[in-house]
Amino acid sequence: MSVLQALDTGLAALVLALAAWTIFVREAFAAVVAYVAYGLLLSIVWVRLFAVDVALTEAAIGSGVTGVLLIGAAARLREAEVAEHPSEPQRFWTIVLCAAVTLALATVVLFLPDPAPTLAPEASQHLAETGLGNPVTAVLITYRAFDTMLEKVVLVLAVVGVWSLAPDRFWGGAPGEPRAMHPEPTLAFLAQMLPPLGILVGIHIFWTGADAPGGAFQGGAILAAMWMIVIMAKIIEAPPVGALWLRLALVAGPAVFLAAGVAGIGVASGFFAYPAGFAKPLILFVEAFMTLTIAVTLPMLVAGPPRRAPRR
Repeated sequence: MSVLQALDTGLAALVLALAAWTIFVREAFAAVVAYVAYGLLLSIVWVRLFAVDVALTEAAIGSGVTGVLLIGAAARLREAEVAEHPSEPQRFWTIVLCAAVTLALATVVLFLPDPAPTLAPEASQHLAETGLGNPVTAVLITYRAFDTMLEKVVLVLAVVGVWSLAPDRFWGGAPGEPRAMHPEPTLAFLAQMLPPLGILVGIHIFWTGADAPGGAFQGGAILAAMWMIVIMAKIIEAPPVGALWLRLALVAGPAVFLAAGVAGIGVASGFFAYPAGFAKPLILFVEAFMTLTIAVTLPMLVAGPPRRAPRR
């Protein structure tokens, strides 16, 4: 067995062990910590499978942002977790449901046609026309453009749903904790040191996504993580949900996407129909606003509904 094979075997064993721990551990906080570690290990698995774009997304969203969301949920549900335990019938049917879903997914994977149907050759044939060197970005923004745009719409609708949980008297106010007069020193130190570097990395990941692994979602998620760190350190407050700039940033990505598409009708008589050579600059222009929307949406999801009345 080679070193890489031994590494892959050990990695697979760790992933399975953490998955089992996440399922069977009784405390919610311990399960969330295991889930975050599980996501990081999955990122390494994707790297070993040469899917770096997926690895970046898994690390940023699957482990990072989702981990913060789950930790917040576990903290808020801690009292209910102690006071209420599921009954035996609830636990039984939960196990049955999970087993059924697992069996269904395993059946789909095991009975996939071999070779699997693919449009990769046709997509690769026209890749040069987009001016992009990264096939993942080219497919997402060219062949699955509406899927990509609708993902951002779903995120914005999720934020609206979270905000709608606020009492009427807090509508228009700020979510999250207020700014602390004396932030916790260690967390404050990290919140001052990491964001400058993280912002540069996020912009770099977005910009190089045209020709290398990365793109709007990965870059936006890193920028969002930097903002979340500063808010969680209580160095700054989350903005009030009634702020005009915040709402414009939330809808900027889908709005610019649709505006650019409709403008193509006037330029070349077709939705997103532009002369040759416009593809790459136009894609980067649209992706820049998509990045902004992601960078603003994810922290607002984590911050939760408004908790304070708007300032007059």
